Amino acid sequence: MRGRWKVLIVRELIAGTRRFSALKRSLAGVSHKVLTAQLRELETDGVVERRVFAQVPPRVDYDLTERGRALLPLLEGLHAWGAAGQPAAEAGE
Repeated sequence: MRGRWKVLIVRELIAGTRRFSALKRSLAGVSHKVLTAQLRELETDGVVERRVFAQVPPRVDYDLTERGRALLPLLEGLHAWGAAGQPAAEAGE
């Protein structure tokens, strides 16, 4: 899973289904083109499910698949590791 934004996208989808526009707003600094490409790669990898609704205006929802939800323990471990190392980093070590 390569790509600067992919972990952040997965983090945003942990809470549940999100629309493209909501993902774009929550990921400050990501361009429309890059977000689209990262989401498509996650979909190809089986991490994200994309649902398109035939309505006007078009609606596209994204959600984690079972495989995507399997990443949650890994992300929680990374978060715990980072939080545990934070005081040492602040002390200049």
